[in-house]
Amino acid sequence: MQAEIESLDLDNPRSLHVLVNKLRPLRPLRWEPRDLVMPAGIENTNGQPIRAAAAEALERMFAAASEDGLPFLITSGYRSFEKQESLFKGYSQRDGVAAAETYSARPGHSEHQTGLAVDLDDGSGFAFKSEFGETRTGLWLRKHCAEFGFLLRYDRGEQPVVGYIYEPWHFRYLGTEITLDMRQRGIANYEDYVEAEAAPDYAP
Repeated sequence: MQAEIESLDLDNPRSLHVLVNKLRPLRPLRWEPRDLVMPAGIENTNGQPIRAAAAEALERMFAAASEDGLPFLITSGYRSFEKQESLFKGYSQRDGVAAAETYSARPGHSEHQTGLAVDLDDGSGFAFKSEFGETRTGLWLRKHCAEFGFLLRYDRGEQPVVGYIYEPWHFRYLGTEITLDMRQRGIANYEDYVEAEAAPDYAP
């Protein structure tokens, strides 16, 4: 397994396995994916596309969740550098930079800019709230997301490694080969899986 991990392309923004965090910005910072599509048949409140591979997997996960009576909707998908810059500036002005950095990425450091991350909700009133993780939909996603190649990226208790507070709505597409292996081995965050440096804060 070590050899397989070492073969993952963690730096190329085109890679489905790119690692983006507070210590590993996208290069180039303003990179934009070229294969963005709208996931079919899923309500998308902000009309934000995601990369094709992630969209296909998300459609399958949506179908499975719907069969169990738990359809979800997309609240965030791809965000450009400029969009993230605007969001981060607004959060920083509202809450202060230190607080904003616990839940929002600086531009160029956001998984949403890869086109491989989605924020999900079920319309129950807990969008972007920790309580979403305790809803039936949130619990279903936690249990089943790996089967479709998604990782609950910022899980409870992982902030010292991943750099962000618990976000039970944020899912990152990595592919089932990785996510099922992580689940089997009990590894909760991508940094630990690829043996990367913990990224609780930005470099000075």
